[in-house]
Amino acid sequence: MNMMLSLSTSLFIASLLVTIAFWLPQLNTYTEKTTPYECGFDPMGSARLPFSMKFFLVAITFLLFDLEIALLLPLPWATQTTNLNLTLYITLTLISTLALGLAYEWVQKGLEWTE
Repeated sequence: MNMMLSLSTSLFIASLLVTIAFWLPQLNTYTEKTTPYECGFDPMGSARLPFSMKFFLVAITFLLFDLEIALLLPLPWATQTTNLNLTLYITLTLISTLALGLAYEWVQKGLEWTE
């Protein structure tokens, strides 16, 4: 019963905060707030300039290798297991897959910023 009460209270508070955060800024709108930059300056050009796909590719590559570090972080503690061969195999498979992906991206000139 306590868990159900705690869960319903948490759900109620979370939904109340989301509702307040959604509706409160819309009550007090003014011209500076509705401009694209919200700083009072008129934009010099279009506020909807497209980003280069290279930016997203580099960002995804960074996130991928950041995730690899997070997955390999517990490796020193995993070496104390009884089945060390399996741990080593999984680790080398992960590193090899990521290294092959990086090599493929490098060969395809996906990391070159200029076009």
